[in-house]
Amino acid sequence: MINRLLALLLFIILLPFFLIIIILIIIEDGFPIFFTQKRIGINYSFFIIYKFRSMKMNTPNVATHLLSNSNQYLLKIGKFIRKTSIDELPNIINIIKGEMVFVGPRPALYNQDDLMAFRVATGVSKLKPGITGWAQINGRDEISIVDKVKLEQEYMYKKSILFDIEIIIKTFTNVLFSRGVSH
Repeated sequence: MINRLLALLLFIILLPFFLIIIILIIIEDGFPIFFTQKRIGINYSFFIIYKFRSMKMNTPNVATHLLSNSNQYLLKIGKFIRKTSIDELPNIINIIKGEMVFVGPRPALYNQDDLMAFRVATGVSKLKPGITGWAQINGRDEISIVDKVKLEQEYMYKKSILFDIEIIIKTFTNVLFSRGVSH
C-alpha cells in the first residue's frame, strides 16, 4: 500500500513534467503518447505496462535489440527519454494500479520464456515486478539472463526497506551517468 500511495503522490508532483513530455511526443509523432505492452507480473500473471512512447508508430512490437536498425524507428525526443529512463515514468501508473512496485525485478516481456523459466525455478517469479531492481543497477542490459536472475534471487533474500532505498539511490546515479544502458 505504501508503494501505491507514494506512486500517487509522485504522479501528482510529476504531472507538469509528464505534460511536457506528452506535448513533445504529440508534436513529433502524434498519438498515442504511451507505448503499452503485455508483461509478466507476479506469479506469472499478465498485465499491460505503460511507458512514454520513444519510437515511431510503425515500429515492430519486439524487443529493441531484435530490430535490425533501431535508430531508424527512434523519435528525436525518444533517444533522450530512453537514455534518461524517462520513458519508464508512466510505470508509476502500474504501481498505482497495484501491478508493480518501485523496487523488484523488471517485468519480463510476455514472450521471454527463457527468463521466466529461471525466475520460476528460483522463486523470483513470486516477487512483484519493479521500476528498478538489483539487477538493473548491476548491469541492466549488459548481463546474461542467468546472472540477472541470480541478482534478482539475491534481492529476494536481502529484501528490506533499507536495501530498497540503496537500490533507488544507485538507480539515480546510474541514470545520471547512463551506466548499463545499451539502447
